Amino acid sequence: MAKRSVGTAQTSLQKVWADRLSAVTPALILALTACGSGQEAEEEKSYPQPNPLFYELANSNGEVEGWLLGTIHALPEGVVWRTPEIQRVVDEADLLLVEVAGLGQTAKMRRTFLELSQSPGLSPIEERVSSKLQHEAEAIVSQSNFSRAHLRTMEDWAAAIMLSQVDAPGEPKYGVDRNVISNFEDRPVLGFESAESQLSIFDQLAPDDQLRLLEGTIEAWSSAKDNPERLLRAWLTGNTQVLEAATIEGIMADGELRSALLVNRNADWMRQLVPILDAKPKPLIAVGAAHLVGPDGLVIMLEDNGYTVTRRSAS
Repeated sequence: MAKRSVGTAQTSLQKVWADRLSAVTPALILALTACGSGQEAEEEKSYPQPNPLFYELANSNGEVEGWLLGTIHALPEGVVWRTPEIQRVVDEADLLLVEVAGLGQTAKMRRTFLELSQSPGLSPIEERVSSKLQHEAEAIVSQSNFSRAHLRTMEDWAAAIMLSQVDAPGEPKYGVDRNVISNFEDRPVLGFESAESQLSIFDQLAPDDQLRLLEGTIEAWSSAKDNPERLLRAWLTGNTQVLEAATIEGIMADGELRSALLVNRNADWMRQLVPILDAKPKPLIAVGAAHLVGPDGLVIMLEDNGYTVTRRSAS
């Protein structure tokens, strides 16, 4: 598709895009299935005792080689997750590995998003989806803070990313990745992906897959209203059953989307991770919790590479 000039984007939306694009990855797994009621998200809530997924990595000699922390990329203000054990490892680790190291580079990410996402001559969102979803599409577009004119210029994958944030129970500025990165100012922070490569995963999806992504986003928003924080609470308590189910349900039930958004990325990360572990510094690997669980998750992949991966209580 021919890309529309970056300069045609509405300036007043750029800050919103920049803030939300810092949380692109939850759109891959969690945010696409965790949208909920904005009114409910604003209410005072109590949260369970934190025990997010947290693993110790040891080599064949039993020597600790590093740690894995399953993150979530957006949280409501005030959610306590940083336990003493997590803080100990944050202080002790030699380096940090995250999905995208430059989360603070919002201007660059915004430019990349606009360059990739814009195409002329597109139909309104409501007209792109199947007839059974047109009512829900109208509802989510109306609920969003984005103008219909600018949503119309977005390709399906980009519209899915933006609409996945409607009523989402959390803000990127409170996300775990960003907060952990802030503790490594004096130590290396490496990213498995760049903002460009991550966004390109979406942009390179086949048109049919992009449409399934958009329709899946709308379906998830419509169905999650009764329990908008289900996955947030599952992440906070380290509920592997619920988190693993999120990697095979909804849009992730589509084999091609699951391969592109999860399986292939995990395999690429492992190719990068093994040499780092072999080099002997002890990394903290802090990536979305959905990337750790299930048969295609990093935990199983590390075990297949000879590491002993032991879940530890984060408390």
